[in-house]
Amino acid sequence: MLIFFTFTSMSSINKNLSDFSHMQVPSAQDYSFGIVVAEWNAEITGALLEGAINTLKKYGATEAKIDVFPVPGSFELSSGAYILADSAKYDAIIALGCVIQGETRHFDFICNAVANGITEVSLKTGIPAIFGVLTTDNLEQAKDRAGGKHGNKGAEAAVTAIKMAELKSNF
Repeated sequence: MLIFFTFTSMSSINKNLSDFSHMQVPSAQDYSFGIVVAEWNAEITGALLEGAINTLKKYGATEAKIDVFPVPGSFELSSGAYILADSAKYDAIIALGCVIQGETRHFDFICNAVANGITEVSLKTGIPAIFGVLTTDNLEQAKDRAGGKHGNKGAEAAVTAIKMAELKSNF
């Protein structure tokens, strides 16, 4: 088994973060994926969803192995992901959402809860749950990361889901 690591800078200034040319992405054809997507900030989450689905298909997943479930907002992504993971129907779960900074601390509470919740889903169920949630300062930053100049976080989440499903299948 060949193991390799590539280290890259995480700076997103003028960089498309959805360029996967530096890594090997396994075939997704043998895996099933559940996607839970927030309806809040639908313009952004719709673009994330499109990026995720297109990427899963690009790497061999069929429509029959991709199920999409909407939830009201990003806060509900954790419980939605848990329901999907608990069904034991999916090899990986992708959680897509967008939280944009406002004038209150609401942003901090939601972002922390969702990040911790998605992690907890993975740890409690053993099913990889992927955090595809944008946490941005403004709408422009969200657009830049949902198919704009910085790529598509939904596509990134899909590649992560494929790689984690592959990792899990080896054990």
